[in-house]
Amino acid sequence: MAGRRGGAAAAAASPAVVGAVSVLALVYYSTVFVFLDHWLGLGTTAGAAHAAGFSLVVAACFFSFLCAAASDPGSVPASFAPDAEDPQRQGLKSRYCDKCCMFKPSRTHHCKVCKRCVLKMDHHCVWINNCVGYANYKSFIICVLNAAIGSLYSLVVFLFDLFQTEHKYDVPYVKVIHVLVGVLLFFLSLTIGSLLCWHIYLLCHNMTTIEYREATRAKWLAEKSGQKYRHRFDLGTRKNIQMIMGPNILCWLCPTATGHLKDGTEFQITNN
Repeated sequence: MAGRRGGAAAAAASPAVVGAVSVLALVYYSTVFVFLDHWLGLGTTAGAAHAAGFSLVVAACFFSFLCAAASDPGSVPASFAPDAEDPQRQGLKSRYCDKCCMFKPSRTHHCKVCKRCVLKMDHHCVWINNCVGYANYKSFIICVLNAAIGSLYSLVVFLFDLFQTEHKYDVPYVKVIHVLVGVLLFFLSLTIGSLLCWHIYLLCHNMTTIEYREATRAKWLAEKSGQKYRHRFDLGTRKNIQMIMGPNILCWLCPTATGHLKDGTEFQITNN
């Protein structure tokens, strides 16, 4: 896994990254040392088991977050030159980037924020201060998965603590903070859960966010002419997942297991 330019220091310089890590720390502290401790008690077997399981999810989320933020999303090789007979280039406009003054492969786009071309670019994520592309998409989606599981778990613990235990708020602002954290957990679960569902859809169709926007119009034109549209890189759900997560299912949740990735300049296309 290649490091990005500037590494972790470049990612940490962003206020959005600091904010994301701060929210993660707040959710962890509130869930374990406030809600879980008040509901089951960390000294009990059940409380300790819940705390250990949640800590594991948060640690996995933070590690994949670092991998996505510090990794190079995918740079175009300096030696790359387009193949005039490449079937992937049929029907595509010129793959020359005027800003970078270089040719770029299929599925590569120029990021205005990073000011560079990114292989199989999905989008620029402010929360990791980095582009999400060919080389770090796996770590990104693992991070979103763990974040969705963690936020939903925190919300459930909050609700159990709220309705199954008695609360005595001696200080008024403590009750306000309690409610605000609950509202935060609800919106985190909703937004991150929706983001996870969206990227699972893209993953199963071997499509990026940019390609989805392009495919919307292509699908409309195909249906208008009485044809059936299928994304050119959609090889079937199983193969699509393996191309991103890897052939070994045991390594799917490991963000550093990216040995199956190639140079990101060529992609197999469907025969349909």
